[in-house]
Amino acid sequence: MRSSHPLARLADVAKTTTLPWFEGVLDVVRKKTEDFSNFLLGEDFEERVNWLRNRYDTLGGDPFGLDPEVAKGAVTVLSFFHRLYFRTESFGLENVPEQRALLVANHSGQIPIDGAIIGSSLFLDHSPPRVVRAMIEKWAVSLPFASTFFNKVGQVVGVPENARRLLEMNELLLVFPEGVRGISKPFSQRYQLQDFGLGFMRLAIETGTPIVPVAVVGAEEQYINLGNLEWAARALGIPAFPVVPQILVPGGQLPLPTKYRIYYGEPLRFGGDPADDDTVLRDKVWLVKQCIQDMLNRALATRTGLFV
Repeated sequence: MRSSHPLARLADVAKTTTLPWFEGVLDVVRKKTEDFSNFLLGEDFEERVNWLRNRYDTLGGDPFGLDPEVAKGAVTVLSFFHRLYFRTESFGLENVPEQRALLVANHSGQIPIDGAIIGSSLFLDHSPPRVVRAMIEKWAVSLPFASTFFNKVGQVVGVPENARRLLEMNELLLVFPEGVRGISKPFSQRYQLQDFGLGFMRLAIETGTPIVPVAVVGAEEQYINLGNLEWAARALGIPAFPVVPQILVPGGQLPLPTKYRIYYGEPLRFGGDPADDDTVLRDKVWLVKQCIQDMLNRALATRTGLFV
């Protein structure tokens, strides 16, 4: 028997009208959320994460401390910047081999967002997914909590012993031969490659590893650097102190949402003796540098704008 109490009648009305409407709204929100997640991460994201877990389970864990769960969280956050903020386009993914390789890229943008976006590109868009192991500067691990985090997401200090071991594990190794010279250069030198170190070439020859040249367009303009204060860098014990006026503007601490384009070139193989004189290696390094510079020049010639 239906209750005659006003509150009871109101409850009956809510059950028959409000609740179905609310459930319908939840269904719509749930569907939109799922669609958005699929857009950012891809419908096969969990399969890719399982691939990551299985790979390192097979190896008995990662000797450098990579944690698949932490890496999953990092990629989830990066996917927003990869898909929406920088609207990244990747070209030549088929040139990245399934076995070990050295990714040699230009470096820019004041902070290493370019390396993170290369990593998200190859994990989210390459089939099968690849985990990029970047060589980070020794000074970076002195930052609070940085060392532990970098290790958990697969990055390692850039010393030859670490690089050799990763390549023996058939890993994909990302190096920036320009180092700090590249990432902290002023805006007036954008897309002009700085001097390359020789270490990556010795490593490639010693281990018989192919080099995949990588050109990143879009990072140079994310922070406009007018120059570097060398005295401030020395006082703080850091490699560079860029002058970036935009960080003084509210919201300017975030990088500008430039459009990223990443180009993966055909693998290059070099023979010879890794103990060769620097002059011999320098000629081979020049070929890689020129290849990346040519890729950048072609990409810039076809670019229609910074944000499109």
